[in-house]
Amino acid sequence: MQAATTAAVAANTINKGDVLATARVAGIQAAKQASVLLPMAHPVMVGTVYLNFFIADRYIEVEASVDTVDRTGVEMEALTAVSVAALTIYDMCKSADRTMTIADIALWEKSGGRSGTWRRETQGEDGVEA
Repeated sequence: MQAATTAAVAANTINKGDVLATARVAGIQAAKQASVLLPMAHPVMVGTVYLNFFIADRYIEVEASVDTVDRTGVEMEALTAVSVAALTIYDMCKSADRTMTIADIALWEKSGGRSGTWRRETQGEDGVEA
């Protein structure tokens, strides 16, 4: 997104209102509705949903963490939360900046469930996994 857009989000001057607060609520609601939105996702009792935002010069990073006491993982709930939060940011900012894109939605870490713990390997500047 344009630098002026991230500045407006940070200053809370977007016409539609508080972008990050709205995106946080939308992401939490989305996590709780993942099994309704995704036909093959299991209904899971969602415990806590945390959404964090990092505002840089030309982008806003969205991070979600979802917890459950259920027997299966909640990665689909977390990915849905991030996706809907990002869409909410886009929706609220589109009148100021139509150049925005949503990119690189990925699972970074998962623990619990049958498959146990999984962490994405990070890549260095040279593209080689570290």
